[in-house]
Amino acid sequence: MDCIFCKIVAKEIPAKIVTENSRALALLDIHPLVPGHTVVVPKQHADTILELGDEEISPLFALVKQATNLLNKALQPDGFTIGLNHGEAVGQGVPHLHVHILPRWTTDGGGNIHSIVKNPPSETLDKILERIQKVA
Repeated sequence: MDCIFCKIVAKEIPAKIVTENSRALALLDIHPLVPGHTVVVPKQHADTILELGDEEISPLFALVKQATNLLNKALQPDGFTIGLNHGEAVGQGVPHLHVHILPRWTTDGGGNIHSIVKNPPSETLDKILERIQKVA
C-alpha cells in the first residue's frame, strides 16, 4: 500500500509524533495551518470514518482528546477547531482517515466551523429527517 500515514505508522517515514496509543497516532501536520496543527490517524488503514471498524473509533477519539490536552497545556490557545475532511470532494488530501486538531487564537483570523460552507437546505428539517429515518 502506498499510503503515507500507513508508512508513518509502520515507522518507514519519520514524523513528529505528539503521542500515540495502541490503535492511533497523533503527529504534527507537515503543512501546519497554525502552530501545533496536529493530525490523529488510526493505525488501521481506513479511507474514511465509515470504513473504520467500530472497535477502532473509541481509541482514535481518546487520542484526539489526549493530544488536544497536551496541545492545550503546551501552547495555551484560546480554543480549538477539531474536525475531519471526509472524501476527496471536500478536501481530504490523504485517503486515510485523519482528524485535524487546530489550536486557535482570537487573533488568528480564522472562522468557526460554520464558515466552511454556505448551502442551506431547500427542504424542511422534517423532510430531511424523514429521509434519514427511512434508511436507518
